[in-house]
Amino acid sequence: MPLVDPLPLGHDPEVAALAAFFNTTLGFPPNSVLTMQRRPEIARAFIGLNRAVMTNHGNLTSELKRLVALLSSTAAGCRYCQAHTALAAERFGSTPERLADVWTYETSPHFTDAEKAAFDLAIAGSAQPSAIDGELKSRLRVHWDEGDIVELMGVISLFGFLNRWNDGMGTSIEADAARAGDQYVGGRGWTPGKHAG
Repeated sequence: MPLVDPLPLGHDPEVAALAAFFNTTLGFPPNSVLTMQRRPEIARAFIGLNRAVMTNHGNLTSELKRLVALLSSTAAGCRYCQAHTALAAERFGSTPERLADVWTYETSPHFTDAEKAAFDLAIAGSAQPSAIDGELKSRLRVHWDEGDIVELMGVISLFGFLNRWNDGMGTSIEADAARAGDQYVGGRGWTPGKHAG
């Protein structure tokens, strides 16, 4: 049972219009945003931040950003966000091989050195305190420009907020996200846990 129940989509018409963004990324507006409608200014600000962070301005792809978010959410332990990011990566064209190998990306032939550096950043940047060191900074700069690095840190930071929100709220997981969690993260011990409806 969630700490606070989501409100129906449309409770706040402006939030409902903005939440259409999630129909592309997930196929539905997430319960996290529907819960934020209790304070519409939070929902509006969050959707705006999400759109800004997840829009691609440089060399990053939508799929790669979702895989970075998946690793970041796994490092943080948020089951709700793990399922959502796996679903979104799938929707943005991640192959079953890439989704399966993201857990062993260091040795996988399905990822470039640039992607591997981004994944190292996801894990190091999700640690508290941050585990980003000089070696990782240098390696990132070989593959990504400063704008790309800002986008990567934006994804990691956005999911830092979402991981805390959804894990703390015990947000109820939607059926499509639960399916993706079972399919892509289930082999690593994923269950909906407190997020089960």
